[in-house]
Amino acid sequence: MDDPKENFTEQEPFPLSEGRRSEELSQPSASPGGEAPGRWQTLWQDITELGFGETFSRWAAHLILAVSILLLIWIMPGFYTYDFFSVVSAEESTVNLPTQTPAIDSSPSPSPVPAIVDVGINRQTQLFTSLPSRPRFEVIKYTVKPGDTLFGIAEKFRLKPETILWGNQYTLGDNPHNLRPGQELNILPVDGTYYKWSAGDGLNRVAEFFGVKPEDIINFPGNGLDPNTIGDYAHPNIEPGTWLVIPGGKREFVSWSAPEIPRDNPGVAQVLGPGACREVSSGAIGVGLFIWPTNRHFLSGFDYSPSTNHFGIDIDGETGNAVYAVDNGVVVYAGWNNWGYGNVIVINHGNGWQTLYAHLSAINVACGQSVYQGNTIGAIGSTGNSSGSHLHFEMMYNGTKVNPWDYLPPP
Repeated sequence: MDDPKENFTEQEPFPLSEGRRSEELSQPSASPGGEAPGRWQTLWQDITELGFGETFSRWAAHLILAVSILLLIWIMPGFYTYDFFSVVSAEESTVNLPTQTPAIDSSPSPSPVPAIVDVGINRQTQLFTSLPSRPRFEVIKYTVKPGDTLFGIAEKFRLKPETILWGNQYTLGDNPHNLRPGQELNILPVDGTYYKWSAGDGLNRVAEFFGVKPEDIINFPGNGLDPNTIGDYAHPNIEPGTWLVIPGGKREFVSWSAPEIPRDNPGVAQVLGPGACREVSSGAIGVGLFIWPTNRHFLSGFDYSPSTNHFGIDIDGETGNAVYAVDNGVVVYAGWNNWGYGNVIVINHGNGWQTLYAHLSAINVACGQSVYQGNTIGAIGSTGNSSGSHLHFEMMYNGTKVNPWDYLPPP
């Protein structure tokens, strides 16, 4: 008869119940080498037998990778918050200087010097020292170059344009159009006027004329006047012919433009030149609305600037381009102007308005002639004190010169 034990061991094992599986896992089993396997090895064998070995390995690898990444993230901020300056200070503070010389050596030993770490802002070595600009008190000379303008020269020396005119009355005659290349101009050290002292002048009178105090003239270093020796203000010790800077001084410009020329007395303009009319009869009356006097509607030179004695606008154009009457009126001046305007036409519009057209290359109208808005009265040119072809155009209302930009149509 067969042994029952042999039959049992040869049969396929039954599945273990949960309790029996736990009990069996707690019991070590013999390995081929005679050693009992460990708990984790037995667990791995059971997982493998159940078919979950590969899945478990994949998830375990993912878990290890995730833990590694989290650990790296936790460690990295420590590298960026490393306080270099604190470490340097700590290292310097731990350097111990010897307090006494060893007895075996009578000569002093050199003391260890801590390393100095430059953690500040370094200054760049400069071979030249920049000195702040110092105030200027003397009058200097400047030679006008091609392309220079009154405004450009004033800006170059940080002065007002009128100061350039007031410092050069005998050269420019208060007329910005008189500026020419090669001229030598006086450049004042400050804004103000330049005055040549005459015999019989008094400080009070001169100061009042220019709107300043006598002390402003005396105390200005560039004038070289000594308050202790100036003497009586009415008869000061100032040599006739001495040029004085009047700091902050102002004066009225010498008028070189056309005054108001009435229809009933156009002869008042005879001081301007031979273009003045003798007799003018009544004629066309303006409507008070204006057109542009040229086909171009932009500047080619000076703008309206009362501070520089320029009461018109310089409109761009080529020599020979047509010039039009801006409104109906009667010609009260037609011809040459002796004050730098060249050929000039002045129209009285009969309603308080007067317009002026200067530097013309041709005049197509005559004294006393009625003209109507849009009529061609002349041609653009560069006669008189002009640096290039353009039309100098002025407007006057009831004897007061106004800004043409305020009354001409938008360009």
